[in-house]
Amino acid sequence: MIRTPLRPLAKIISARAAGRDPGLIEAENLRSRHKAMREAERHRAESRLVVLGLAFFAAFLVIGVRMTHLAASQPSEPVAEYSGEVIYAQRADILDRNGNVLATNLVTNALYAQPPLMADKAAAARGLVKIFTDMNEAELLESFQSKRKFIWLKRKISPEQQQAVHDLGEPGLLFGPREMRLYPNGRLAAHVLGGAGFGYQGVRSAEIVGIAGVEHFFNDRLNDPGRNSRPLELSIDLTIQAVTERVLAGGMKLLRAKGAAAILMDVNTGEVVSLVSLPDFDPNQRPAPLTKGQASDSPLFNRASQGLYELGSTFKVFTAAMALDLGVATPQTMIDTSSPLEWGKYKIKDFDDYGDSLSLSDVIVKSSNTGTARLALEVGSESQQKYLEALGLFSTVPLETPETSGALPLLPKHWSEISTITVSYGHGISVSPLHLASAYATLLNGGTKVTPTLMKLDRVEKGPRIVREETSLAMRAMLRKVVTKGTASMGEVPGYQVGGKTGSAEKPKKTGGYQKDKLISTFASVFPAQDPKYVLVVMMDEPSVMAGNEEKRTAGWTAVPVVAEIIGRIAPLMGLRPDIETGSALNYTLSNN
Repeated sequence: MIRTPLRPLAKIISARAAGRDPGLIEAENLRSRHKAMREAERHRAESRLVVLGLAFFAAFLVIGVRMTHLAASQPSEPVAEYSGEVIYAQRADILDRNGNVLATNLVTNALYAQPPLMADKAAAARGLVKIFTDMNEAELLESFQSKRKFIWLKRKISPEQQQAVHDLGEPGLLFGPREMRLYPNGRLAAHVLGGAGFGYQGVRSAEIVGIAGVEHFFNDRLNDPGRNSRPLELSIDLTIQAVTERVLAGGMKLLRAKGAAAILMDVNTGEVVSLVSLPDFDPNQRPAPLTKGQASDSPLFNRASQGLYELGSTFKVFTAAMALDLGVATPQTMIDTSSPLEWGKYKIKDFDDYGDSLSLSDVIVKSSNTGTARLALEVGSESQQKYLEALGLFSTVPLETPETSGALPLLPKHWSEISTITVSYGHGISVSPLHLASAYATLLNGGTKVTPTLMKLDRVEKGPRIVREETSLAMRAMLRKVVTKGTASMGEVPGYQVGGKTGSAEKPKKTGGYQKDKLISTFASVFPAQDPKYVLVVMMDEPSVMAGNEEKRTAGWTAVPVVAEIIGRIAPLMGLRPDIETGSALNYTLSNN
């Protein structure tokens, strides 16, 4: 900046020469300088006022926008910030094979208390017990008056309960948002789904973990944040499951049975279309496990895949298949059925007198114990064990539920000749109904191994061959005859060729021996018999029905009619068109008599 001198020498000399006062020049220059300084100060002050005005305008604009946003939003309860571990609460849905929802998530709230924030602890305790009848007023008040700063009251509450708590007006009662698992179909497919509960919980969210069934088996997959947008698709058909459960429950009530189970399986893919165990439970309110008594007394017990039973004469089919496959006999081979068959201190008898001999086909149709036992002895213990093991009857079934992993079949400790005899007609060996369904599917689909699954499959590769295709065809024809003129005559369903084998086994005592008046009655069926698509196994635990003045407990009177009712209802729903009776591919005669 160049400063102008107040007394310029040239102007001073000129002024003196002209006789003027040189001081006037200095005064004028000083006035000009002060004027310039005032102008600069004024411009600087104006600039500051403009900047300050813009700042106030921006502040008021931000406040106005925020107030507008708050006015347009829904009111919410203020909550404390939670800085703990982040919980990924979102869990993938579970669907049936047709896309129907079996399990999903529901946004709800948990209820907790912060005693230091409470205004009237006694009033809060009184109000809460009116809303939640399972709470105790004295215990609540004691906890509120303690030194605790945080108390969980309810892990999940309904919207109605939340509103009622809100109406108490207590600032120390707060809500924590979270998701809960919801099963919209209630008890339907309860043992398949199993149920879920809360794992790690925070104020802002909670982890959902599977407790049993597919919820537990696929827990990591369902909780995977990278896959939770992709639902888990099961092989279960919700409609078929509902029909099967309804019919089985009606049959169980009518037959006064202690329990029941049903498994419907695709014979080619192993997909389980329906799995029912009764009594059942609601996974939305899963009951606590039993602390005493037998596991089977609990509705949580899965009789279809977890229970192990002697399934009686349903095993005779395996003995016949072994004999056919090894070339020991043909369907027409005559088998010695003279009764009783004595083996040491044991006497094996038939239900009726079938004479001295029957063809192998009739041994199955009439369910002869003596004929099956002699055939097993001819096949041999080693071959018997080999075939049963190949059919999966010596190991657990690899189904996608944790319960099946403990269902290891109970086998004879020492496989003697008497074991070979009794196992041939289903005594002395205990398996689950799921084992039986899997083995029947393998035997009747052409003879290739089937692995049961609860997953919907797009394609399936055939398993290893267990029996020859000719053996499989012959067994289909025999099982069809069991229905048309054998022990399962009540299993006929017009338009659908049903085949199958009955089994009635007395329940063993803990102290040894068997209970004559308590039976496990089973019917393992296949339909259509000429070209099998599905295997349906129904097991009734201690059924009983009055026929005239006589009490009946065997499978032909109990399990068979239930199977016929189920097939009659579900076959049309599954797209199976009714057909007339036809002959089999191997020209085995199938009678309608």
